[in-house]
Amino acid sequence: MPSWNTYKAEAQARGSLAFELFVVISTPAAAPEAIKENLPDHLAYQNTLEREGSLAFAGPMSDETGTQMQGMGLIIYRAASFEDARALADADPMHVAGARSYTLRRWMINEGRISLSVGLSEQTASLA
Repeated sequence: MPSWNTYKAEAQARGSLAFELFVVISTPAAAPEAIKENLPDHLAYQNTLEREGSLAFAGPMSDETGTQMQGMGLIIYRAASFEDARALADADPMHVAGARSYTLRRWMINEGRISLSVGLSEQTASLA
């Protein structure tokens, strides 16, 4: 298996974007009451990271059937390094309190499309 840096360099040499983000999968580690108790601080923290530009996306995920919520969350950080991303995840009030645990992974984005539509006179914006 090649190292991450080797793989990234090879992807870039092939013309791939090789844009790196960091993915956190956050799972319940305590009773639902502990999660609810820490939710306001967690959301405030996410808000701060969003304003600072460190938070790309975040939100809850369903179970495998797509019909039930099980408390799992997905957080995608912009960070300079794996260590910086870990520091962001470690500082999340949910993780600090032990209400949730997490796994952290590097994510290399090579393909895809994001569309942003801004209606100036309507003062609207949509992301697709």
